[in-house]
Order: sequence, then structure tokens, then C-alpha cells
Amino acid sequence: MKVKLKKDPKSDIREIEVAEGTRIEDVVNRYRTETPYRVVAAKVDNKLEDLSFLLKQPCTIEFQDIRQREAHLVYQQSLCFVYLKAVFDVLGKVDVSIRHPLNQGIYTKIGTAPVTEQQVAQIEKQMRNIIAEDIPVIRKSMKRKEAFEFLTADGQDEKARILEKNPDIEWVRFYSIGDYSDFFYDLLTPSTGYIEYFEIRKYQNGVLLRFPNSASPKEIPAYRDDVKLYEAFREAKRWEQIMEIAHVADLNDKIRAGQYKDLIQLSEALHEKKVAEIADKIAQQKKRVILIAGPSSSGKTTFAKRLCVQMRVNGYHPLYMSTDDYFVERALTPLDAYGEPDFESIDAIEVKMFNEHINGLLRGEEVDLPTFDFINGTKKFGARIASLRAGEPIVVEGIHALNEAMTPAISKESKFKIYISPFTQLNLDEHNRIPVTDGRMLRRMVRDNQFRGHSARKTINAWPKVRAGEDKYIFPYNGEADVFFNSAHIYELAVLKKYAWPLLTDISPEAPEYGEAARMLRFLSFFEPIEDDSIIVNNSIMREFIGGSVFV
Repeated sequence: MKVKLKKDPKSDIREIEVAEGTRIEDVVNRYRTETPYRVVAAKVDNKLEDLSFLLKQPCTIEFQDIRQREAHLVYQQSLCFVYLKAVFDVLGKVDVSIRHPLNQGIYTKIGTAPVTEQQVAQIEKQMRNIIAEDIPVIRKSMKRKEAFEFLTADGQDEKARILEKNPDIEWVRFYSIGDYSDFFYDLLTPSTGYIEYFEIRKYQNGVLLRFPNSASPKEIPAYRDDVKLYEAFREAKRWEQIMEIAHVADLNDKIRAGQYKDLIQLSEALHEKKVAEIADKIAQQKKRVILIAGPSSSGKTTFAKRLCVQMRVNGYHPLYMSTDDYFVERALTPLDAYGEPDFESIDAIEVKMFNEHINGLLRGEEVDLPTFDFINGTKKFGARIASLRAGEPIVVEGIHALNEAMTPAISKESKFKIYISPFTQLNLDEHNRIPVTDGRMLRRMVRDNQFRGHSARKTINAWPKVRAGEDKYIFPYNGEADVFFNSAHIYELAVLKKYAWPLLTDISPEAPEYGEAARMLRFLSFFEPIEDDSIIVNNSIMREFIGGSVFV
């Protein structure tokens, strides 16, 4: 039969002939010398499939390597599976927790005691043996009831709890490498030999798994010890313990029991206490320029304005500013490598004017602050004439706020830098991690649909470019922050599900974004929705995305 083949997202479509029942892996191997990077998955009529998928009818196939987000997740999860198998071989049946992103990789924990350097070396050696043997990764699908009984008998209670009370899940994927089996909601590579590049190292009390990023598929990124990020996730873990939630099943139990209102109030109180602590620290240090940065959909605007309120409690009268008002005129916006406007670049900001205005305000001068007109692409003056009393602070939010290139003319002694991002550790279970970026994309999807009329397709389509901008302009500077603020709410995916589900199901199989929508729906299916979100206060970060915010 004839199928259409696209070897690369930017390549032309060609028509080829394959026998009915051909594995996608066999098609990939036929063109392996023509693909720049190792293909780890493929889209079949826009839906992501693993390479063991059998072609049974004419279709369009698009190869996926780790430059594409969905395939990158396949690589990460497959690496985690090899790691789990190696730990099982070296240490036996011990508890292993795949936790959160850290230091250009994923932080994991083995058992309750710290691992030793010798144990890590043994695990790495076994991982490399498993990969060198190129052992097949066998996939088996089970009905929910059968999977529940299997997991219960095997002592995997956390996984079993997810399935027990969730009739929306009909089939469950199990994968095995030799004598080791596990359940994953994401796809994996067809064999262990696909994991060509990785690094493993002991870190704190656990183990880091590191792998290439999408920009450089054949290189392990330079190591950077993100100590503050590690501490932010440790704080997130403490918050989860306070709220008595470790995994999604715990959250679902509280929602079913009608305890979600107490949970929302507790989560909001933790946020408010943290904002107040930061305001106190700024007052103690007598800082005057508070700079706030974070990736897309972190809740920067709401956080900045809540911080202003807490600073007023301390007797200050802060002036709020956004670097977005200092965009260059639209016609002067720099272009990216594809010739499109690069609004994420620091060169898209009038840095000199911004610094002059900040310093003028600090000197007590009256300054005509601009307001950027996003419809016409130009700055407007005359509507916001501002000045500061002696000693009063300025609160600035913007994606480049932590980059010293944004504030080169402002005294370092006057600056206080805050990095904000959702640092939730809430995962499906010990082995199925929910990427932090998924939560942010859902926030953006819901917000952009509510307030900008954008479809979910548009959000998904734009997300790779957003992420590339974050990797270039935001994440490299988070180590400059004096404090980190965790903007995640442990309940939020259950709230966002109500808004995002119809947007995602509205994406048809013919759309290029269908595969990502299907993946998002797959992990959202494990969450009980919170239908009544009226208890969420109007100054909550969540209100920035679902509506009803007093600040936006």
C-alpha cells in the first residue's frame, strides 16, 4: 500500500510503498541515513505512535526526533525506564521516585537513605549494559480491571489507586525490559538501544538523570548546580506534606470526599504567607528595585501586585511597572532566525530608556512612563506621570528582569531579584512524572481562550517557540534570583481540567496539533475535575488564568 512520508518537520512529503502490517521502525530504518538525528517516535495522521506501531492502512507518517517536544518526552521516559530497570538489577525491589526537573535533567530518589557514589556507579554501569544489549521494550495493554488486579498483587498500591475509581481509563499500557515491568501513560522507544546520550550522577540525597535538550540532540548540556531550584522543590515537597497530598490519587480522594475547598484555602494561605515573607525580606534589606521574572504563565502579574499589597502592609508605597511597556516600536522589533519578529529578545526592549526612567524615579524626579499600545505597536506617553517619595520601592516584572543586561545602569545594591515559576511535584505516581511545562501550557491555553479568543490549537502551535525563548532568555538567569516563588497550586490541574478539556477535545484528528492534544487529554484523564471553583479568592494566581482576578 502507499503511504505519505515526512522525514522531518520541514521536509517535503514523499509517497512510498510499504507492505500492510509493516512496523514504523522498519520504515525508519529504511531512511536512517537520511535523518539527521535518531528517530524515537512517529506521528501517524497527526497522532503520536511508538515505533512498534503496525501500519494497516494508507496514512501520513512524520518521523519525530528529540527536537520535537513529544518525542523528547518519549526519550526522557524511556531513559527513566532503563534507569528503573538498572536500579532493580543492582539494588533489588526498592522504592524509586522520579521527581522533578533539575540541573538540566530529572532529580530522582532511591529509598529513604542517601545513595552512595559506589551505588550510583553500579547503576550507571548496568544502564550502559542494558543499552548496549539493545533489549526490546515490550508493550502490553490491559483493561483497567485487569491492570488494577495486577498492580495490587504486585504491591504497587499508588498506581492501583489511580485506576480503582477512574472509569474514564479503559486501557492501561505496561512495558517490560526482560523481567522488569512497569506502567507508563506515555510512549516509549521500541528497545533500549535508542537511549544514546545520558549522564547519571549523585546529587544531594538522590540521583540526577541528565539528557540532551531539544536544541542539541547529541550533547549533554553543561552542568550547572541549581541549588536554589533544588530548595524551591524541597519547599514544594513540604507544602505537599502539609496538604497531605503526595500523588494524584490523594488529590482525587480529597475531591471525591468534598474536601477540596479546605485544600484550596490552605494552598492559597501558603502562597500568601510566602509573599508576605518576601515582602518582609525586602523591607529588612531596604531594597528599592524589585525585579520579577519567570517563564510564560507563571503568574508574574498577579504575584507582583500581591507583593505590592504586602509591601504596603509594611508601610511602603511601591510603584508597579512592566518591562512590556518598554518594547521598541513594532517596526523596529528584531527578527529571529526564521525572519519572524522576536518579541522575546532583550533587543526588543528599550533598555536605555528603561534604565534612565528607573534611575530618575530613584532620584525623586518626575518621569513620564510609557504605556505600550499592543494594537498599534507603539509607546504612548503623557498618561502616566510618576514620581517616588524618598526610600520608596519600584516593583518591576518582565521576562528579562533577572538579566543584568536589562539593568546595567542601576546600582546592584538597590536590586532585589525574584524568580517565579510553578514548582509542583505532584505526579501521577512514583514513576510517572507530569512535566512542569504541561501545567504552564494548560494555564496559557485557558487564559488565552478566555481573554484573547485563541483556540487551543494556537496555544499548542506557539508553545515550542515560547519554550525556545524561555531556554534562551529566562532559565539561564534564574540563578541570579535572591528568592524563588513557587506559583503552583496543588489543586490547579483539577480546576484547569474543566476549562481545558473541551478546548482539547475540539481539536480534530486532521489538525497537526492533534497528537499533543491527545497526550494532554491522556494525562488529564487521571484527574477528578473540580467543577465548583467559586471558593478561589479573587487575588489568586489561578484567577489570572480562569478569570475573576481583582488584578487583571
